[in-house]
Amino acid sequence: MVSGKYGFLNEKLQFPPFHFNLREEGDGKLSIFDALRKKYLIVTPEEWVRQHIILYLTQHHQYPKSLFALEKGIKYNSLNKRFDILVLDREGAPFLLIECKAPEVALTQKTVEQVCVYNKSVGARHIGISNGKVHLFFTYDLLSDRYIQTESLPKL
Repeated sequence: MVSGKYGFLNEKLQFPPFHFNLREEGDGKLSIFDALRKKYLIVTPEEWVRQHIILYLTQHHQYPKSLFALEKGIKYNSLNKRFDILVLDREGAPFLLIECKAPEVALTQKTVEQVCVYNKSVGARHIGISNGKVHLFFTYDLLSDRYIQTESLPKL
């Protein structure tokens, strides 16, 4: 089940080990249970990273599950876009926007700019991007009007 097109499941990601509920669907596709949306989703490399980040934030950093929004549509200029993970603060304001990439996708200036563009519509104070192997986090600095890279995940 894990060989071939699901070989990415064997790649070493930079997260603690987690247990995931996986199942093979009738059409031969592999699904993973998303504990936030309470349903099974087709496993893609990007979804594999997203599920790791969700568990990392909820289990290791105590981000409440009720503050998450996943894969919601946004409008930037006249384009329809979709962000991966948005964590709200306890007052309901956008706090942390995270873009997930497949493990084989290198994090470049272009990938960081993608989450910055999405955040122009969302307005989160912190942004992040991860391919599961590398995680980058930034905080928007009002004085300099730019993002400053941080060493770690922001505290909620």
